[in-house]
Amino acid sequence: MAGPGLEFEYEIADLEDKIASLERTTDRNGEIESAIRSLRLARVTKLKETYGSLDSWQTVQVARHKNRPYTRDYLNLAFDEFVELHGDRTYGDDRAMLSGFAKLDRFKVMVIGHQKGRTYKERAACHFGCAHPEGYRKAMLRMKLAEKYKLPVICFIDTPGAYPGIGAEERGQAQVIAESMFLMSRLKTPIICVVIGEGGSGGALGIGVGDRVAVMQHAYYSVISPEGCAGILWKSHEHAPKAAAALRFTSDHLKRLGIVDDVLEEPLGGAHRDHHQMATRMKTYLSNQLAELDAQPIDELVEARYEKFRRIGVFLEGGEPQ
Repeated sequence: MAGPGLEFEYEIADLEDKIASLERTTDRNGEIESAIRSLRLARVTKLKETYGSLDSWQTVQVARHKNRPYTRDYLNLAFDEFVELHGDRTYGDDRAMLSGFAKLDRFKVMVIGHQKGRTYKERAACHFGCAHPEGYRKAMLRMKLAEKYKLPVICFIDTPGAYPGIGAEERGQAQVIAESMFLMSRLKTPIICVVIGEGGSGGALGIGVGDRVAVMQHAYYSVISPEGCAGILWKSHEHAPKAAAALRFTSDHLKRLGIVDDVLEEPLGGAHRDHHQMATRMKTYLSNQLAELDAQPIDELVEARYEKFRRIGVFLEGGEPQ
C-alpha cells in the first residue's frame, strides 16, 4: 500500500482506508463482504480514472513518490545476484551512483544506476540521487570493465540532475558527463538504459546513451527539471506545473518524439503500489532485450547506436523527426 501523499490520490486513499477498516473486522458477515467487494471495485475504477489521465505535473509527482522502487529495489527483486563495486580510483565513492556485477536469468551483466535512499539519512548520504563527478567516473570505470569482459551494461536512471555544488563543478562535473556520454557512444558491448523515475538534465544523460532507451509509464525524461525551467523562464518555482506541460517530457511525448524506444507499463496506480509486479515486468523486458542485442554483431551494434542518436530531433522548423 502506497498510502496517501499525493493530492490527487486522497480519494483513493480514503477508499483504501475504508477497505482496510472493514477487513480488520473480526465478525465479518455477508453484508461486510459485499461492502468490501464494492469498495475494491470503486478503488480500481478510481485508480484507472486517475492514472489514465495524469497531467505532466502529476506525472512528476508520481515519478518522485517516496515509495517508488529505486535501483537497489530492482537489484533485490529482479536480479539473481549483485556484487557492488565501489570507488572511482581518483577521489572517492559516490553513493548516489550504484555499480556492480549482477546476474539476470542466463545473462551476466554490469549494472549502473542512480540511488536516492529511503530514509532522510540515506537520502542525505546519496545526495538525493544527484551524482558528483566521482559517481560518473565510477560509472565509466565499470563500463570499461564490462567491455573488457564482454558484459552487457544496464543503466537505471533516476535523478533530478547532477549535483550542482561548487565542489562538483571544481572537480569537472560537465566534463566528466560529456566523457561518459562519449564513452557510451563507442562502448563495444550492449547497453540498455531505463528511466525508472526522474530523468533530469545532464545527470540523466551521463548514463543515458544506449542501444535501447526505455522509460517507465509514469516517469519523465527532460533537459531540465520543471522547477529549474520555471525559475529561468518565469523567475519562480510556483510555475513548475506550467513548465512541466511545456517541456513535453512524459512517456507518451517521449515515445512519439522518438526519444525513447519503449515505454514500460506500470501496475495499476503506479509502480509505488506494487514493487514485485513492476520488478517482474522489468526483468522480462531486460531479458528480452538482452537476448535480442546479444545476437547482433558488436560493430553493427555500435554503429546503430550512433545513428540512433543522430536521428533524434527536428533540425528545420516545420520538419518532421527523422
